[in-house]
Amino acid sequence: MRKKIVCFSINVLFFVTLLMLPGVGHAGGLYLNEFGTPSMGVAGAGANAVASDASTSFHNPAGMTRINGKELMGTAGLLNSTVKFDPDSDTPVPGSDGGDAGGPAPIIGGFYVHSLSDRWKLGANLITLTGAVLDYDDDWAGRYQNTEVTLLTMTFFPTVAFRVNEWLSLGGGPQIMYADLEMKAKAPLPGPGGNEGEVKIDGNDVAFGFGLGALFELNERTRFGLVYQSEIEPEFDGDVDLSPPGFTVATDTTLTLARFIRLSGYHELNDQWALLGTIGWEDWSAFEDVNISTDSGSADIPRDWKDTWKFAAGVHYRPVEKWLLQLGMAYDTSPVDKEDRTADMPIDRQIRYATGVQYKWSERLSTGAQFLYADYGKAKIDSDLLKGDYKQNDIFFLAFNANWKF
Repeated sequence: MRKKIVCFSINVLFFVTLLMLPGVGHAGGLYLNEFGTPSMGVAGAGANAVASDASTSFHNPAGMTRINGKELMGTAGLLNSTVKFDPDSDTPVPGSDGGDAGGPAPIIGGFYVHSLSDRWKLGANLITLTGAVLDYDDDWAGRYQNTEVTLLTMTFFPTVAFRVNEWLSLGGGPQIMYADLEMKAKAPLPGPGGNEGEVKIDGNDVAFGFGLGALFELNERTRFGLVYQSEIEPEFDGDVDLSPPGFTVATDTTLTLARFIRLSGYHELNDQWALLGTIGWEDWSAFEDVNISTDSGSADIPRDWKDTWKFAAGVHYRPVEKWLLQLGMAYDTSPVDKEDRTADMPIDRQIRYATGVQYKWSERLSTGAQFLYADYGKAKIDSDLLKGDYKQNDIFFLAFNANWKF
């Protein structure tokens, strides 16, 4: 399963209309796949099939049937993004390149599995992320789309699993997501002089979804995992402030976060080598528009996204029993064309390269570290408000984990 990580923004030209008339605005979202669990060391390859530690409660609840007793995993990591835009000479709004809009964001996770019996297992998962997701210079060429996004998210996912027979296990549970966000952008003010104001929106919500999983164990060395994540539709109740002149409008913003299906495989070639893979589909075409409503009216703002596909492959190498070395790569197709892309979501096709190491201190304790680099592409924008592409658009993520058996 995954933990959702979500980015948002306001299309300010639409939102100025909202403040004056029954109005409009827009926002966006995309999943974050990095949580600091051992699967990060193979770029998520095989994450839904490995089922070898407490994090399977999150990645595929059905895999908990492979866990005996009780297990607890804690993860901590720091994600740092670099986001540098290169505006075209004919971009509609003159301005700077925005500087480096990226920055650090810590991620902390906890995963737990409790064995009720050989066939029944319970799990609990909690993931948090906080930080400035995007922070452009105030004078940049895309300031009418977005200047800053600050985000806090927490996802709680209680799970249950049942072993049907020797080769099939099923699992799942409800998901509860809390998100708190603040967004800022510039807006042209009426009248001569070319003065600009600032639009700020803040809001929070608790939204619900569910995740399901199945684990197919062909033999001791080969297994497959299939997971389904439902849509989640947070509705952000908050305020929009425009200064100057200095007034506030209460708003509700509803987003659709895509459902997805992923199939993973894990196969041990021998006692030292294992191959891992994942293929997935994400229903981002459901993210057709964003609804913005106020006391004076509401409107749907089109996004025109399309479905995406995920492919990941990785390898495990165990030179001795205590050490496990990891290497992996993943590719995600782009969810949006250049004509519909906006500066709040500078995402193109995505390529991830990852490596990791796990060390088994004893039968009860193992620890690990993972490093991942993600390239989010040039993310060219060719819209009525902004033209250009990103000369650097990537993420570095370093994370650590510890898994206890008791």
